[in-house]
Amino acid sequence: MSLDLQQQHAARQFHRQADHYGKEHLLADARDVTELLALIPAHAKSGRALDVATGGGHTALALAHAGFTPVIGDLAPAMLENACQLLAAEGFTAEASIFPAEEIPFPRESFDLVSCRVAPHHFSDVPAFIRESHRVLKPSGYLMIIDGSVPDADPETADWLHRVEKLRDPSHGRLLDRITWTHLVKSADFTLQHCDLQPMHQPDLEWYFQAADTPEANREKSASWSAKPARTSARRCGSRPPKASSAGPGKGSVCWR
Repeated sequence: MSLDLQQQHAARQFHRQADHYGKEHLLADARDVTELLALIPAHAKSGRALDVATGGGHTALALAHAGFTPVIGDLAPAMLENACQLLAAEGFTAEASIFPAEEIPFPRESFDLVSCRVAPHHFSDVPAFIRESHRVLKPSGYLMIIDGSVPDADPETADWLHRVEKLRDPSHGRLLDRITWTHLVKSADFTLQHCDLQPMHQPDLEWYFQAADTPEANREKSASWSAKPARTSARRCGSRPPKASSAGPGKGSVCWR
């Protein structure tokens, strides 16, 4: 498996930090997943669900409880191992594969649902991920995406947040706004059923430093950028100096093929 530079950064980062993504991680609270699943008709909540960039497996676990058979993928072997253990502890099993989101190693029309939660901002090619999701979904299958985001058509905020996040975590790619996401999924021939932008309760910046094992020099730079009260971007992202959170509002969307 050949990985580009961005994918290599993500694989190393999350393999090294996998043990930080256990039951105490903020993503263990899967209420956002449950809310989006409520938009899917009851008769469609079954079959195989592929969780791309599964991380600690919290989304896959929520899908299993909802009635799906989970299949999980990630670039980090340690993440997959921990995710399988999480599922097994609650009586579920999952097929697990190592692959980049841009190259999903399954045949056409293999899944009833594809999910990806708080991961696309690490991808090297988000449009390729969306196209691959469409390819592996069955007709009338669903794509469910949850990720950090930025206000629409606000390049100042996007640039500010990208600078802070890249300092904090070199595996960070780019946060996209709702306008961009809508364009990408429609361009891939999905029908957009729901897309919203909501404030997200987050720990302070120190928690993110620990999660990413951010070098001390980068912590100082990132904290300095996050604590600039004069910048409109900081206020728009919901940050509150000096303990600003580095991630933007959360975006959730459900599309069907």
